[in-house]
Order: sequence, then structure tokens, then C-alpha cells
Amino acid sequence: VMLSIKKKSGENMITAMQKIKDHLPEAIGTYLPENLEITITSDESTRTEDQVAELENSIIFGVLLVISVLMFFLGFRNALFVGIAIPLSILLSFLILPVAGDVIGLNLTLNTMVLFAMVMGLGMLVDNGIVVVENVYRLMDEGVPRMEAAKQGVGEIAWPIIASTGTTLAAFLPLGFWPGIMGKFMIFFPLTLSIVLFSSLFVALVINAMLTSAFMKTTEEEMSRKTIIKISGVLFGFGVLLLVSGLLNTHIIFKILGPIILITSLVMIFIGWKNRNKTAILKRGLSLFAVAFLFSILGFIGGPKALLGFGNLFIFVSIALWFFKYILIPSSKKFQYRILPKVERKYQAFLENALKGSNAYKFVFGSFGLLIIAFIIFGLFTPNVLFFPENQPNQAIVYIEYPEGTDIEKTNEMTLNVEQQVFSVLEKYQYENQDGETYNYMAESIISQVGEGAGNPMTDGASQNEMPHRGKVTVLFRQFKYRFNEEGDKISSSDVLTEIRNAVQGHPGVSIITDKDQNGPPAGYAINLEVKGEDYYKLMDEARNIQNYITNLNIPGIEELNLDVNQNKPEMEVTVDRMKAGELGVTTSQVGQALRSAIYGFDASTFKDGEDDYDIIVRFDGDSRYNESALFNQNITFRDNQGNLKQIPLSTLVTTKNIATFSSIKRKDLKRVITIYSNVLEGFNPTETVQKIEASMANYQLPPGITYQFTGEQEEMAKNMEFLSGALVIAMFLILLIIVGQFNSISKPIIIFVAIVLSFIGVLFGLVIFQMDFVVLMTMMGIISLAGIVVNNAIVLIDYTQLLIDRKKDVLDMPYEHLLSREQYREVIIAAGTNRLRPVLLTAITTILGLLPLAVGLNLNFFTLFTEFDPQIYIGGDNNIFWKPMSWTIIFGLSFATFLTLVIIPTMFYLLNRAKIRFADEKNGKRIENNA
Repeated sequence: VMLSIKKKSGENMITAMQKIKDHLPEAIGTYLPENLEITITSDESTRTEDQVAELENSIIFGVLLVISVLMFFLGFRNALFVGIAIPLSILLSFLILPVAGDVIGLNLTLNTMVLFAMVMGLGMLVDNGIVVVENVYRLMDEGVPRMEAAKQGVGEIAWPIIASTGTTLAAFLPLGFWPGIMGKFMIFFPLTLSIVLFSSLFVALVINAMLTSAFMKTTEEEMSRKTIIKISGVLFGFGVLLLVSGLLNTHIIFKILGPIILITSLVMIFIGWKNRNKTAILKRGLSLFAVAFLFSILGFIGGPKALLGFGNLFIFVSIALWFFKYILIPSSKKFQYRILPKVERKYQAFLENALKGSNAYKFVFGSFGLLIIAFIIFGLFTPNVLFFPENQPNQAIVYIEYPEGTDIEKTNEMTLNVEQQVFSVLEKYQYENQDGETYNYMAESIISQVGEGAGNPMTDGASQNEMPHRGKVTVLFRQFKYRFNEEGDKISSSDVLTEIRNAVQGHPGVSIITDKDQNGPPAGYAINLEVKGEDYYKLMDEARNIQNYITNLNIPGIEELNLDVNQNKPEMEVTVDRMKAGELGVTTSQVGQALRSAIYGFDASTFKDGEDDYDIIVRFDGDSRYNESALFNQNITFRDNQGNLKQIPLSTLVTTKNIATFSSIKRKDLKRVITIYSNVLEGFNPTETVQKIEASMANYQLPPGITYQFTGEQEEMAKNMEFLSGALVIAMFLILLIIVGQFNSISKPIIIFVAIVLSFIGVLFGLVIFQMDFVVLMTMMGIISLAGIVVNNAIVLIDYTQLLIDRKKDVLDMPYEHLLSREQYREVIIAAGTNRLRPVLLTAITTILGLLPLAVGLNLNFFTLFTEFDPQIYIGGDNNIFWKPMSWTIIFGLSFATFLTLVIIPTMFYLLNRAKIRFADEKNGKRIENNA
């Protein structure tokens, strides 16, 4: 007996599943027999938890990469100023998210969309902090006092980073209006990312500004060997204490010690605060407060694994301190004081050359030429166009369908036969483990269903009707990280799916389709041809003709064409004798209601048990529902013309006839429709396969009154491509509006706008060179995101360049409306580019590194690493497959956009000012001639 459990709408699946798991041991032996064996064959909550854990580990990995890069570019202290933006921004975002969800009516939970937005925001949320900290650091390095440097540094770039954050938010704003099911699925991404970026802006302008004004230094103070020994010794000892507590399961001690140390620390802080000469007591009190806080956390999160994890973490940090002192800090200093200055000098020389003579025109027009070449190459070597990324299936589902009216025993016999064929395929993927047990490293469970629950949700929707002519065999594959054979080789579940598909073919008289689970929201079959008309009999004949026509073309990639309607459904036609019923005062509605109540039942009442409500449904018992005599000999109660209650057998008012009819009559846009559908086989491109069918259908002659339309996945792809293209145009327009308002100019925004367009060169070349698919949904989202990211550095660079120009005019005592000389513009632009090189490189690198773990698919479990010394490293996974196209799109585009920001934007800005000088000279020349 199989029990299928579905959660209520709006409820948390993981919580619901945990309650079931907790309840099962209690149930066995109480109201369930003790010898009853219960096996959970499919648990979606486990897979969801693993997906969430993968994204959480990607966040941790991304944070470590970002902090490491910050340390090399800015030094340890300044890296901490920027790095603190990550936890503070995420914490602030988590506080805002539920409120935002309530305001717009969304149930915002910690789902994969929210977590990916966090992953993508990792590199971006430090951008504002980098600009603030780097600008303050530069001013202090020039000799400006710390407090003044903080005020001046934040003041110089406050509006530019507000504008740049605004442009990024503007890029994601149109995605919030995504229509349809896809919009409900994707809305969490732009909403979360917008909140994260807003939080990072607040942290940069308030928290980072405060920290730099109080603690920033231009020189790093190295920890002495004695200090390292003291700190690492304390951390190591504390780690050992935690390990022992974890092994002995004595976490209760932390619950007791936590409050005691907390009270002691508060007393010491109070004494130190009241007595200014006792600063040592104040410092110790603050240290004890930190210890008390940690003890309280350990006491409440409790549990051996948590204590073991924290213990190993403290020991790891104590060892890492030595690595930090003798390897990381020297390497960081070498990079900051030797390598980075060399890079800056080479960049300065390169930019000087780019701005020399006609080179500026060569670089600018060369970039436009490269854009044209990129489009040509993309057109010649067009990648596969997909709606969703091609996922490695987590399930293989074999649908078995006989004509309606087939006896369930025959269906059961075929289902058992197919089940054995599936078993024969999966037997190859098993071996004996160390305990001598047979272990299948591909299949977790196999479930066979006949009749009820055997429908295909793609064609039957959520129908729970009994279907004795249908069977279903579902193979649940193991999670991605476990699909390794005995030799450690990775096995593809797509290959296993193809083997199963080939194994179950060749049964005459029955339709067998092998499908995989859907990746993302429902979009329909890859091949979905809707035939529309009014006469359903003619429509059915024509649909069969089209089915045979396409099948005979032998187009590669088509699995098996099927119709979603058949004409073999046995049905009993009940005809009401209207004259007799009218004489008695009985309506056809009453007759229909009596039959419906007998077969399907009616809601009599509701039974409440705690928080759960159960409907009480009254109907005939199982035998009577299928007994024609019982159904039609039931009495129907009515009032006659005099108002008296009377009862007569239903059979006196109706006649019955057994007929064969359509399994269903479906309508779309008020027209009757029959759908011809099929999967596309692994290794074939769905878009290309459908295009071949469309080309062949151009030669097909349809009778009058019948039309056809390709729908399903291809229709959804076209609709979403149209929306995303429109969203890109709107995003670009909003970005242009913001930067026009920021600069109060048209020329500077046009330069930035051109840079956004040119950044697509990186995307086009990246997709072609690395032979990646153009996934409409994810690649287009990546391009829209790229537009919002690229503009950030461009705004800050041009604004800073304009600031230097204004300062130059002040030094030369020139009116604002006057122009500098060509050489002065060149000098200022080179200085601005050199000064902004570090933050431009840093913001680009941090954004790329934040996305890199997900783009590559590198999975590392930090929790098991410290609790079990098992990092569970593997490449790939569901998150990688789904988010990889978007991640790589941003990485490709941003990599090329960094070159644009550092070279092409200064070059275009220089040419713009040269044109202004030339125009002014010509104007002045004409004025002199007129005066003469």
C-alpha cells in the first residue's frame, strides 16, 4: 500500500516532513501494528534541504574568496571594514525581507531563489563598501587626517554610489512585473537582490563611514610572535574544550556558564566605564562579554555535532593564525607594495598610449567593430537555444497507457513487465558495499502505480480520477553527489534515462512514454501542437492525420507523438424522460444531482481534529457505486404539484445506453482543441526539432475550419523571450534616466550607455568560445543583470574624473563653463583612471568570485568538514545546472566590461572633450572673422 502525502498550500515542506518522520515511530506499536514496515520512498524535503545547503555553502565559499581578495588589495584591517558589509547587509536583508513580503503579499521563505540572490549579491554588496573604504584610504595616504578623510571621502562618492546602486536596482525592477507562472517563480530573485543592494548601500554610507573615521590606518600593525602564541593558545584550548564537551555531550555547562560570565563582564564594563583610569578592566570586560555571548550561543544551539564543529573551527583558526602571519600577510604586502604599483604603472602607460593621437579613435571604433564581429560569429556559430537548462534528471517516469476501458489486470500485467525491464537496466549500477549489502548508486527507489495516481500531470493536470487503463513506474535517482560507481567515476542520470527509454520500447497496442522530472515551473512538452476546430469528430480525425504525417517524416529527436484525447472511453449515456419528469415535478438537475451524489458523494459536514479539518463526504459504498441496478433503483425524493413529498425509483425517469466517446473535451480560447505532444530525445535540441516540424507543416493542407498552433515549451519560451527583451529595453531606459539625472548631461550618460552595449561582446564571445547553450530564461536574466552591474564602475569613474576636472579648474582659477586644454584633459583622465584602477578591478573581481563557486559547480560542505572531517567535495548539482548559464553570462560580460571601464570609457570621455574644444575653437574662429 502506498500513501502519497501532499502539503497544504503555504505550508513549509521541510517542517511538514519532519513532523511525519517524528510521528511514525510513535504510531508504530500504538495504533499501527508493530510488525508493520514503513519505508519512505520519496522525500522531496531532503533534496530541498540539500539544495539550500549547497547554496548556503556557496555563500560561505564566496565570502571566503571575496575576503581573501579584499585582503590582498586593501590589507587586513581595510578588508575587515569592507568585509563587515557582507554579514551586516545579509542580516539587515533578512530583517527587511519578511516585512517586504507582507507589504506585497508574498510568503518570503528561505528558498533557492532567495539564496541565489544572496550568492549573486555577495560580490555586489561589497562594491559600495570598497569604493568608500578605498577613497578614504587614498585620502589618508595623501596625508589628510583620518576624520577629515572619512568626511571628504564619503562626501566625494556618496551620490555616485547612490546613483550606481539606483541603476542596478533599475535593471532588476522590470523583472518584478514578470507575468504568469514564471513570474510567480522568479519574483523572489529581483526582490531579494534589491533589498540586499539597498542594505549594502546603507552599510557603506553609514557603518563603513563610521568605522573608517574611527579605526582606519594606512599602515598595518603586525601581531608579534608573543601575541600570536597567546591568541592561538587560547583558541586552541577553547577548541579542545568544545571537542571534549561534544564527545561527552555536556553542552548544558555552557547554558550555566554563559549567564554567569555575562553578569561578570557587565560588572567589569560598568567599573571600567565609570573609572576612566581603569581601561584595562573595561577591555577585559568587553572580552568576557564576547566569551559570554559565544557560550550562550553554544548552550542554545547545543548538540554534539555543533560543539565538535565549533571545536574544530577554533583549532583550525588557531593554526590559521600562523599561516596568516608568515604566509598571507607577507604575500599581501608584496602584492600591495610591489605587484599592484607595477600594474598601475603599466595601466597608466597603456592609457597614455590609448589617448595619444589617433589611437583613441582606433580603440573606440575597434570596440564597435568587435561588437559587429561578435554578432556575426554568434550568428554563424549559433549555440543551442533552450528554454530551461538541460538538467540531469532526478526522476525517470515511465507512463503506460492502454485504450480506455482496458481491464486493470491487463494494465497491471504490463506495468509489472515494464518494472522488470527497468530493474534489468538498474541492476548494472549496483555493487556490494563493505557490509556485504547490495548498493545501487543510481536508483534510490522504484515505485509502480496502476489505476489511481498513474496519470500524467502534463496532460491530465492534477486529476485524481481512477484510470484502470494507465500505469506508471517512477525511478527516483540518488542525489547528484552520490552518483559515483565503485571506481569513483561520475555516472550521468541522463544516460540511465535513455537506457530505460530504449528498454521499455517495443510493446504493441500500448503507449509507453519515458519522461523526466521538470526543472522549474511547468511549461508543457517540448513538442506541443494544438489542433483547433468546432466539430470534435472531424478534429479528432485531422489530429490523427497530422500525427501520422509527422511520424512518417522520421524527424530525428521525436520520442513518440501522442494525442491528449482518445475516442475509446466507455460511457453510459443517461437520457431523462423530460415529459414524465415534468408531469411529476422532477427537474433534470435533481436527477443529475442524485447520480452525482451516489457516485462522487456530497459534503455532509466537517470534522475538526485540533488544527486539521476533515470533510465528511456521503456516497454509495464501493460495490454499489459500480452496480447499475443499485444506482438506478435508488429512490429520488421530490415534492409533487400539491407540495407533498414523494419518492420514486430513478429508473422510471431515465433510459441508459452504453457508448464509446471522447476521454475529454478540451477548450482553449472558446475553441475545442486536441493536443499532439511528445518529448525530445536526449542529445537533440528541442528548438531545432520543432523548427523542422514547423517547416514540414507548411506543406500540409488543412481542411476548412481547422487550425493548428505550436504551444507548450516553445510558446512559453517565445513569451518569456518577448518579456525579457522588453525588460532589458525598459531597464536600459531607466538606467539612462538615472545617470542623466546624476550628471545633468546627455553626453556622459551616452558614454556609459555605450559601455553597457559593448559589454555584450564578452557574453557573445563567451557563449561561442566555450560552446555554452543560450538558455532563454537564465541567459537573458544574466544580460539584464549585467546591464545593472556594468554601469556602477562607469558612473563612479566618470564622476570622479569630472571631480578632478572641476578641481583643476579651481587650481587654474578658471570659470566652470570654460574648457581645459586637450593636454590638461588627457592628464586629468589618466590620473582619474589610475586612481580608480584598484576599486574598479576589486569590484569586478569580487562580483566574479562571488558567482564562481556556483558557475563552476564546486560544492564543499563546511559543516561536515568541521564535524566529520568530510568536505563532501563534488562538481555539479542541480543548483549548478540551473544557475550556471546566468552566472557565466555575468562573468563573461563583466570581464570584458572591466576593460571597457578602464580603457574605452576614458577614451570616449577624452574624445568627447576634444570634440568640445574643437567646436569651441571653430565657434571662436567664426566670431573673430565676424568681428574683423
